[in-house]
Amino acid sequence: MDVTDIGNREEGKLKFRKPSSGKGVLLTVVRTAQQAKVRFLHVIFDATGEYFLAGDHHGNIYAFDISRNRFRLVQKTGQACTALAISFHRSAEFLVALVDNTIKCFDQDTKQMVSWMRGHEGAVSSISIHSSGRYGVTTSSDTAQLWDMDTFQRKRKLNIHQSVGIQKVFFLPQSNTILSCFSDDSIFAWDSNTLVCEYQLPVPDTGPRLFYKAFAVTQDGKSLAAGGRSNLLHLWCLESKTLVKVIQMPTQVRTVRQLEFLSDSFDGGSNQTLGVLSQDGIMRFVNIHTSKMLFHVGSRNTAINTVTISPTGRHLVAILDDGSICVYNVQSLTEDLNNPPLPQVTVVSDTAAKQAPLYLKVKSDRTQRAATHTGPPKRVKICAPTRTLLTVEDKENQLPGGLNKTRLVDLLKTFGEYPAKYRMFVWRSLLCLPENYAAYSSLTDKGLHSAYVTLHEKYPIKSQKLQRGLQRVLSALSHWASIFGEVEYLPLLAFPFVKLFQNNPMLCFEVVATVLVNWCQHWFEYFPNPPLNILSMAENILAHHDKELLQHLVDCGITSQLYVWPLLETLFSEVLTRDEWLRLFDNVFSNHPSFLMMACVAYLMCCREPLLLCSQKEDFEYFFHHRNNLDMEAMIKDAYRLMMNTPSDVHPVRMLSDFTALTKGQYPVFNHYPEFIVEYQNREKEKIRQQELEYLQERQEVMALRKDLVAHQAEEDAYYVQQELMQKAEEERRNILAQEEEKLTQQRKNLAAMKRELKAKELQMLDANRRRLLQHQQDLQVSQIRRLDQEITRKMDIREEETAAAVQDLDIRQMELEVQRRQLEQQLCKEQLRIERQVEDVRMKRSDGEKGNMQELEGIPAAEPRQLGADRNWHRDAAAERLQHADGELEKRRRTLAGGDRLMHTPRNVAGQEWDEVMNQTGHLVEQEQSRPAADTSYSRLGFNSSRVRTATTKAATPKQAGSNVKVCLNSSSPTESTATNFSLDRGRAHLDSQERQLMREMNCLRLKLAARAIEDSFDSTR
Repeated sequence: MDVTDIGNREEGKLKFRKPSSGKGVLLTVVRTAQQAKVRFLHVIFDATGEYFLAGDHHGNIYAFDISRNRFRLVQKTGQACTALAISFHRSAEFLVALVDNTIKCFDQDTKQMVSWMRGHEGAVSSISIHSSGRYGVTTSSDTAQLWDMDTFQRKRKLNIHQSVGIQKVFFLPQSNTILSCFSDDSIFAWDSNTLVCEYQLPVPDTGPRLFYKAFAVTQDGKSLAAGGRSNLLHLWCLESKTLVKVIQMPTQVRTVRQLEFLSDSFDGGSNQTLGVLSQDGIMRFVNIHTSKMLFHVGSRNTAINTVTISPTGRHLVAILDDGSICVYNVQSLTEDLNNPPLPQVTVVSDTAAKQAPLYLKVKSDRTQRAATHTGPPKRVKICAPTRTLLTVEDKENQLPGGLNKTRLVDLLKTFGEYPAKYRMFVWRSLLCLPENYAAYSSLTDKGLHSAYVTLHEKYPIKSQKLQRGLQRVLSALSHWASIFGEVEYLPLLAFPFVKLFQNNPMLCFEVVATVLVNWCQHWFEYFPNPPLNILSMAENILAHHDKELLQHLVDCGITSQLYVWPLLETLFSEVLTRDEWLRLFDNVFSNHPSFLMMACVAYLMCCREPLLLCSQKEDFEYFFHHRNNLDMEAMIKDAYRLMMNTPSDVHPVRMLSDFTALTKGQYPVFNHYPEFIVEYQNREKEKIRQQELEYLQERQEVMALRKDLVAHQAEEDAYYVQQELMQKAEEERRNILAQEEEKLTQQRKNLAAMKRELKAKELQMLDANRRRLLQHQQDLQVSQIRRLDQEITRKMDIREEETAAAVQDLDIRQMELEVQRRQLEQQLCKEQLRIERQVEDVRMKRSDGEKGNMQELEGIPAAEPRQLGADRNWHRDAAAERLQHADGELEKRRRTLAGGDRLMHTPRNVAGQEWDEVMNQTGHLVEQEQSRPAADTSYSRLGFNSSRVRTATTKAATPKQAGSNVKVCLNSSSPTESTATNFSLDRGRAHLDSQERQLMREMNCLRLKLAARAIEDSFDSTR
C-alpha cells in the first residue's frame, strides 16, 4: 500500500491511487520526524470538500489539496492542537485551539497570526462557526464562549454549575440557533442574536440513560442524533422537539464515540446515512429510516480514532489510532449500493403462466417477525413456467451484471440514451466483454507492432497519453489478426473508443475487437479494396427508400465509396459530436449489427436537402468528412424506421449474422479476410521491407562513404580556410602589433614626457621642501641659538652670582688668614718678648754670675737663636705647602672649566695670563724663600727682629695681592678659587648637558619628518 510520508517537508506531492471497490482508500498520510511517528490529532474540511487542514502533535498545521494532489505546511504553533475550524467568512483564515487553553487565528496565505483569543480555563474541545461566518462558539468542559469573528472579541459567556459539565455547544446549520448539550443529557436551544432560550428537548423518562457524548445534525438542521455509553441512538426531530426514533446498533457496539451524517447531493440536506464510530474503532454507516447497516470503515487492526466527512459527502478522512491519516472515496465505499435498481418493466406474455396474478408484500420500516399459528401451515401452489420459455428468455434478454437487454432497449427508446454515469457499465454488459487479462497481456507483451511505429507521423495527437494508448490497442489488434496491421483506416475506427476508454486499455481493446467481429462483418472480404458488398447493400437500401437522392448521387458521379464508406470507416466520428456519437452507439450496441448500416442510410436521408444542392465531387468529399447540422433524434428514429420497413430481400440482416461475444479465456480466431492476399501483401511487404533494409543499409554505407568524403573534403576545405584565416589573422595580428607598437611608442613618449614633468614637479617640490626644510632648520637654529644665548646669559648670571659668592668666600678666607696672621704675629711677638725676657734674665745673671757660669750663659743664647731659626723655617715650610696645595686645586678647577668658557675666551684668557704671571711671581718668591738657609746665626738680635718683621709683613701683603687678583679674573677658572667655589660652579652643568643632548635629538627627529613629508609630496604629485 502506497503511503505518503511528509516528514519534515513543507510542501510536496501526494501519492493518490485509484480506490478499489468496497475499500475506497485514496490516500494514506503519515509523518515521521527523527525516526519516530508524529500523530495527527484533528482534521477539518473547507466548504468545497476538496481541501482539508490537519494538525499534528508537534503543533504543525498542514493543508491537503485532494484535487491538486499537493500538501503544504501552513503554520507552526509549537503546541498540540485540541480543535480546528475554518472561517466561512474568510476562507484563508482558520482557528486553532491549543493546549494552553487559548485560540489563535492564522492566515493560510501570509502565515501570520490574525488574532489571539483567551478566556478559557480548560482545554477547548470544539469550535463551531456560524454559517454566515460572523460568530463562533468555543466549548470547554467548564464553559462555552460566544465570539464576534469580525473583531475577535468575546460577546457572551455561558457559565454552568460545577456538577453539570458541558458536552458540546454548536450552531445549527442554516439557522441562528445555538444548541448546547450537557452531561446530564439535557439539550437547550438558544437564539444567537438575543441569547434567549428557545426550547429544551425533554429528557427521556423511559429506557436506559445514554449519557450523551456524541452528537450530529443533518445539513437542513431538522434532525439531531445523539449517542453515548450504550448501543442505542436517539433521533430527535428539532421541529417538533420530540424523540422520533431509537436505533439499536449491533451488540459489538458498547459505546458511541462519534456521530457524523453522510451528505448526499440529492437528499436536499435531510441526510439519511449516519456514521457511528464505536469503541472498537470501526465506523458503521446505517440508514436512519430503514435501520439497515450499509457499509463500515476501519477494522480492529486499523482502528479509527476520529472521522471527518466533507460537506459534499465525497470524501471521508479518518485518523487512525497510530496517528496516520486515511482518505476514503465515499463513492467507492457505496459502489455496491449504487448498482442499478431491480427492473421495473415486466414483459407481458400471452401464456397462461404469465397471466397468473403476482402477489407482492411491502415491508414496513419496523422489523417483522415470523407469525406463529396453531393450525397447520397453508400450502401455496406455484405454477412454474415451461423450461423452453425460460431458456429462450435467458438467452435473449439476460446480460452480465444482472441487466436485461429488453428492458435496456425499452429504457433507451424512452430516454434516447443511457445515463452517462452508467454508460460504460451498460456497454460492457451489452457487448458481454470477457475481460481476458491473460490473453490481452500476452498480446501487449509482444510489444509495439512494426506497422504502427510511425503512427505519430501520420496521425499526430497532442496528448501523448492518447497517442501511446492508440498505438498499444492497434498493436494488440495487429498481433491478434495480421490483417489489422494492413488496414489503413483502423486508427480512425479505433480512436473514439481509445479516447473513451483511455484509463482501461484492455476494455478498449475488447470493445474494438467486438466491433470488428460483429459490426464490421464482411468488411475485409475485398481487402485491400472497400467492402463492395456492404456498400452495395447500403445503396440498395437507399434506392428502396429514397430513389431521388440516389439518382442525384448517380447523376453527379458519386458512388457509395464516397457517401457511405467515409461514414463506416470512421464510425461517424468525423461527422458527429461526442454526445451525438455516444447516443448513436448506445443504439448501435443495443440492436442488431445491421443497425449501423441503417444509421448510414438514415444520415443520408436526414441530410438529403444539402446533398441535393451539391453537384461537385469536392463538395461531397467535404460534406462526408466534416460535421453538419443534424437532428440526432430524427436520425435515430429514421434508422429504427428503416430497420422495421426495409423488405427482407434488401435488409442486411439476411447477410449479417447475429451478435457474437468474444470468448472467455482466449480471443477467437479472426480469419474473415482473403488470407492469400494478406499473406501475399505481407510477403511482398516483407520483401519490400528487406529490400528497403538492404537499400537503407547500402544507402547508409554510401551515406557513410559520402559522409567520410564530405568530411574529408570539409576537413581539407577547413584546413585551407583555416590557413587563409591564419594568414589573415597573422597579418591582422602584425598590423595590430604594429599599431600597438606605435601606440606603445607614443604612450612611452607620453609617459616619458609625463615622467619628465613629474620629475620636474618632483624636483620643484623637493627644492621647495628643501628650502622649507632649510628655512625651518634656520628657524630652529635661530631659535636654538636664541635659547642658547638665553641659556648662556642665564649661566653667566648664575656664574656671576657664584663668583660674587666666591669673592665673598675669599674675602672671608682672607679675613681668616688675616686673623691667623695677626694671631701668628701676636704669638711671634709674645715669643720675642719671652726670649727678650730670657735674654734680659741671662744678661742679669751674666753680670752677677761667675765666670764659669758665664760660659753656660753664653751657650744658652746661642741655642735659643738656633731654636728660633728652626721655628721660623717650619712656619715657612708649612706656608709653602699650603700654597702649593692651593695651586694644584686651582689648576684642576681651571682645566675642568676651560671647555665651558671658550665662548668668552678673549677677556678670560687675558685675565688668566695676568693671573699666571702673578702666580709665577709668587712661585719665584716662594722658591727664593725656600732657598734661603735654614739657620742664620750671624744675625744679631736686632737684625733678627727686623727680618722677622719684614717676613711677616711680606706674608701679610701676599694674600692681599692675591685677593686683588682674584677680583680681576673671577669669571674664569681662577686658580685661587677654593674647593667650595668649584663645587658651586659645576652644580648645573650636568643638567645643561642633558638638555643640550635632548635638543639635538629633537632636531634630528624633526629633520627626518621633514624629509619623509617631502618624499610623500613628490610621490603624490608624480601619481
